[in-house]
Amino acid sequence: MKGFGIGAVLIAGPTASGKSALGIKLARELDGVVINADSMQVYRDLRVITARPTPEEEAEAPHRLYGHVDAAVNFSVGRYVADAVAVLREVQGGKLPIFVGGTGLYFKALTEGLSDMPSVPDEVRDQVRRDSEGLETPELHRLLTERDPETARTLRPSDRLRVQRALEVFAATGQPLVSFHGVRQPGPLADAPVIKLFLAPDRDELRRRIDARFLAMMDRGALDEVRALGERKLDPMLPAMRAHGVPGLLAHLRGEISLDEAVAKGQGDTRRYAKRQFTWFRHQLPDWQWVTPERGFETVMERLNAPASPPTSDRR
Repeated sequence: MKGFGIGAVLIAGPTASGKSALGIKLARELDGVVINADSMQVYRDLRVITARPTPEEEAEAPHRLYGHVDAAVNFSVGRYVADAVAVLREVQGGKLPIFVGGTGLYFKALTEGLSDMPSVPDEVRDQVRRDSEGLETPELHRLLTERDPETARTLRPSDRLRVQRALEVFAATGQPLVSFHGVRQPGPLADAPVIKLFLAPDRDELRRRIDARFLAMMDRGALDEVRALGERKLDPMLPAMRAHGVPGLLAHLRGEISLDEAVAKGQGDTRRYAKRQFTWFRHQLPDWQWVTPERGFETVMERLNAPASPPTSDRR
C-alpha cells in the first residue's frame, strides 16, 4: 500500500512499552491508520483504565477499533477479525494499516488464521455460568479436568475466563476444546507482506513504567470510570469486568479493600500480565522481530526501505 510494498505494519509488545506513541508517529510519517489490536481497548467504557489513546492523541492520526464495543458484549477474537477485515477493506489502496496492541491472539488470528471454533448457544453458556456461580476458579479447573482433561492440562488453574470457555464448548459439543485447534481459517494478513515488531523494553524499567502509569490513570479518573462500570451491574465474567485494575477497584468501591490495596493489586496484575506477554510472543509468534522501544521507529523505516533485509532480534 502507498507504494511501500508492505501490506501492514504490526506493532506488539507488553503493556506500557510505548506501542501507542510509536503507532501514532508511524501513522503521521507514513500516512497510515492506527488499528487497535488490544482486547480491552475495544471497550468504550474503559478509556482510562486501559490507557486507551486520549482524544488528543487520536486527533493526531486516524484511529480505528478503539472504544467501539459496549462493556456488556462478550467480544471475541472472531468478531475482532471481522471488524479488522472491514477496516482493511476501508483503507485498501489508501492509508497504510498499522496494527498496535498487546493481545497476542489478535495478531495470531490476523497473520495465521483462526481456529474453526464451534459456536456455543446462549442457553448453554448461561447454564454453565449459572452452574459456575459461587465456585472458585481452581474448583472450576478441577471440574474441567474431570470432563475435558486434555484441555485442562493446557490451561492455568487461575485462568477463569478460558476455563469457563472450555466448559462451555464441552457442554455444547461434548468434544474437548483443544480438538478444534487444528483446523484454521486463513487470517486476513496471511499472504500479505507485513512488518512484525515486538517492543521489548528493559524489564526493570517496564515494571517502573507500569506502576507509574497506573498511578497516572488514577489521577485521570480511573476510579470514577470503574464506579460507572460497576453501577451497570454487568456479569462479572465479562471481559470488560476483568480488565486489569477493574476487579481491585470494584472491591474497594464495595468496601472490601482499601484504595491503596486496590492500586497495588492493579499494578501487580498488570506486571504479571506483561511478563506473560513476553513469554507468549516468544513461543507463539517466534518469527517476530524484537527491538527496544527506542529502536522501533528506526527499524520500521529501515524495513520499509529494504523490506527484503533479514530481521535481527533483540530478545531478552
